[in-house]
Amino acid sequence: MGAVLVSAGRAVGLLLGVAADAALGDPERGHPVAAFGRLAQAAERALHRDHRAAGALHTGLLVGGTVAAGVLVERVVRRSPVLEAATTGVVTWAVLGGTSLSDEGAAMARLLDAGEIDAARERLRNLCGRDAAILDGPGLSRATVESIAENTSDAVVAPLVWGALAGIPGLVGYRAANTLDAMVGHKSPRYREFGWAAARFDDLLNLLPSRVAAAVTSACAPVVGGSAGGAWRTWRRDAAAHPSPNAGQVEAAFAGALEIRLGGRTVYGDVVEQRPMLGEGRTADAGDVTRGVELSRLIGTVTGALAAVVAAARR
Repeated sequence: MGAVLVSAGRAVGLLLGVAADAALGDPERGHPVAAFGRLAQAAERALHRDHRAAGALHTGLLVGGTVAAGVLVERVVRRSPVLEAATTGVVTWAVLGGTSLSDEGAAMARLLDAGEIDAARERLRNLCGRDAAILDGPGLSRATVESIAENTSDAVVAPLVWGALAGIPGLVGYRAANTLDAMVGHKSPRYREFGWAAARFDDLLNLLPSRVAAAVTSACAPVVGGSAGGAWRTWRRDAAAHPSPNAGQVEAAFAGALEIRLGGRTVYGDVVEQRPMLGEGRTADAGDVTRGVELSRLIGTVTGALAAVVAAARR
């Protein structure tokens, strides 16, 4: 009976967290992810060396410490299903980024629809690190849809998957790993070696969630006027060609769902990538950004419900 009550507390907490994110968005002050980022920066200053072992130590200490703290919290609160639900709800709210993502995507759609290209270029930095100065309207639309797709998996689906499977330790551990990947997991001269462990660990943690996100995208596509069959076919056909083992999954599904074409030349600072084409539809426009935002919101809601079912079923 105790295990059943714990499972129920976790399930209710996940639903509460999804509802809180939808209603409130990110905390305006004292966001715990920002606090973790400051801690990670301090640890980096002490540990940084230009080799992988130092990066592995950095990642292991920070992610391991966060998971250990989550285990301690869950051991305390699991004695009461109400406390378990409330605490899981607060933690879920803190690690989700669905509403912030939707708000940024909707703002981009409005700017693009109004033809305010310069303002849209400036705004794109809130979604990704691409060189927006060289992008026109269709290029900005494509970049926005790709960012919405990838971040729907990273900031919404993945936390819920790990929350359903591992509770509070899963929620905070995943968010710690994903934050470290964003901070040091890129191929700049400083982080090419030091950030390797963070990048690979984030890839590992997202193997399952990215595929869950692609499957849910296919199921939800008709609700936003898209194609479920197109999403499924494009996902299965094109995802493996993407350089990321995870981003390509959900980006391909979004391309097929919205019946547009994603991929192509992508510039990050001095790094130029020629990514494979995903989908075979038309070029993305502002209307596709709006539909992408609606699809992202729906995916978050459906995944939240599925996560609660999985959590309740676990013993």
